[in-house]
Amino acid sequence: MTDHFKTSNTSNGQKTYVIGELAKEFDITTRSIRFYEDQGLLAPSRRGQTRIYSQRDRVRLKLILRGKRLGFSLAETGRLFELYDTDKTSKTQLVTIMDLIADKKAVLQQQLQDIDVVLTELDSLEQSCQQTLDKLIAE
Repeated sequence: MTDHFKTSNTSNGQKTYVIGELAKEFDITTRSIRFYEDQGLLAPSRRGQTRIYSQRDRVRLKLILRGKRLGFSLAETGRLFELYDTDKTSKTQLVTIMDLIADKKAVLQQQLQDIDVVLTELDSLEQSCQQTLDKLIAE
């Protein structure tokens, strides 16, 4: 596929990327990148059949993957991109973004508490099993 060859700088000197480069850099499949494009999260230009990704697309891909790792849905990530793209200096947009971030942090804090409870329960069960096993071995 022609999408995998390396490209260079644009006429204005900005680095551009082809799909294979980004897939390799972020250790994901080209199919994933095309999916993010289909979802409207990335907007590469085209040179014939070849997708040409800008530095902006690269940063967005990095943010998409980071968001996924932190539990953000693609829809939430898309909403953040939309808000940011609309007006980077609007108080309303920034407050909305801050609200989304606060909501996500609250969910993550709850998950962290839940994980701590489960780990404590697993430690207790493990100790109980070990004690029972030790008794069986001693018999």
